[in-house]
Amino acid sequence: MTPNRVARPRIFQSIPNLVAGVSTRHGGVSEAPYSSLNLGVHTDDSPEIIEQNLSIFCADLGISPSELARSYQVHGDKIWVTGRPGYQSGFDAMVSVQPGVFAGVGIADCTPILLADPVTGVCAAIHAGWKGTVAGIVEKTALRMIENRGSNPADILAYIGPCISQAHFEVGDEVAAHFAQEFKIQKGSKWHVDLKAANAAQLIKLGINQIEIDTACTVENNADYFSHRKEAGTTGRMLALIGFQVA
Repeated sequence: MTPNRVARPRIFQSIPNLVAGVSTRHGGVSEAPYSSLNLGVHTDDSPEIIEQNLSIFCADLGISPSELARSYQVHGDKIWVTGRPGYQSGFDAMVSVQPGVFAGVGIADCTPILLADPVTGVCAAIHAGWKGTVAGIVEKTALRMIENRGSNPADILAYIGPCISQAHFEVGDEVAAHFAQEFKIQKGSKWHVDLKAANAAQLIKLGINQIEIDTACTVENNADYFSHRKEAGTTGRMLALIGFQVA
């Protein structure tokens, strides 16, 4: 049996017309070291191959690559709120306010967070590495939905996807210093930070309590997901996307 190309969040499955998923590394056409479903535009893989992979992945979800809203990510906290698809630069969170526009972020160890409000029809895809997590990008994006788009925190559903787990995210004092004690443990001279818990806390702080946290670790489960750290920087990228289809 061929492994799935898409990991589908359970928390969204009962919402009509909502499309959400995270790609795995399976079922594409890229060759090593990008094997096989590499969706990373800024890797050294062939652009034609990446485009083919994207078409395959989007077809699984019943959407078109032309409906995606994505950005070149910079580990910052800028948010692109859009009613149109396209490709920008400098944004690490995409908020879709229009059915038929699917927000997407690339990942390969950093945390993907997907948010959906079935009442307002607004959703968001967020890329949160340690810098974005410290900058509060998840909280800022959710606040944009609440304060600018009229979302009630109780209506927002959240999915925290596959990323590097605390067991494998080893950092030095300079990074650990940015995190509260509850999100880190010390092992010898190194610290281990829990990015999933740190980002979940930002949502809970705002009253968002409908949260699914995926247990998959990109390092531990490297056979299924790309890992920048495990593969020493030469690897592919997954895509986490979310959006409402036109009813």
